[in-house]
Amino acid sequence: MANKKKQPASVTVNRRAHFDYTLGDELTVGMSLTGPMVRLIRDHHVQLKGSFVTIRNGELWLNNLTLGAEVASNIRLLATKKQIHALEKEKVQGSTIVPVKLLGGSRHIKLVIALGKGKKKYDKRETIKKRDIDRGKYY
Repeated sequence: MANKKKQPASVTVNRRAHFDYTLGDELTVGMSLTGPMVRLIRDHHVQLKGSFVTIRNGELWLNNLTLGAEVASNIRLLATKKQIHALEKEKVQGSTIVPVKLLGGSRHIKLVIALGKGKKKYDKRETIKKRDIDRGKYY
């Protein structure tokens, strides 16, 4: 029998990201965390709402992550230089790097980030309308 790898469980999802942005390519990156931060994430005391990713000095940084009752200011994300360079190129063209999902079911805690284009108000209304039609709210 082959040894199957277990998929990491999702700790939290940034549902607001799907509403505010048209998401494109996704990338899974590691996180540089301390012990107390890891404990709070594994206990599901974390929120991605309002957090964003920046590129400074050739490194990815996660800002405004809510851990427990306080906001963690900056957390370094672990990605290759090639991945960071590709993200930087897309960011110059007008895309935003948005944290989408936090994975933490296995030994390592990972963050799924995506390139996104901001939606206008009329795009958001269109999304709500489509979702309601799919649910069968309108005939």
